[in-house]
Amino acid sequence: QVRLVESGGGLVQPGGSLRLSCVASGITFNMYDMSWYRQAPGKQRELVATITTSQSTPYADSVRGRFIISRDNAKSTLYLHMDDLKPEETAVYYCNAVWGIGGYWGQGTQVTVSS
Repeated sequence: QVRLVESGGGLVQPGGSLRLSCVASGITFNMYDMSWYRQAPGKQRELVATITTSQSTPYADSVRGRFIISRDNAKSTLYLHMDDLKPEETAVYYCNAVWGIGGYWGQGTQVTVSS
């Protein structure tokens, strides 16, 4: 059974930082391209950042320079370090794993940016 379990979300003030984690099980983690997506209330889910099996890391323009995606293949864990968070980045953040035409989603972790 494949599981992607996100953690690390919470309430943070504007300008603050958070680090999200996603622990994968049931897959050969190092074979998957991994991504973070987010979905704000009333909006479509959007891609935030990806880290490929070859460590390529494309970012959405809105987060480049403030967010860092990383992975630890030995721990089957994906990370997203987020700095200088903005209120409009309040959303549920989801972990995604893709290999070929198959993919999996986590249940998400809520990030709320508010004073």
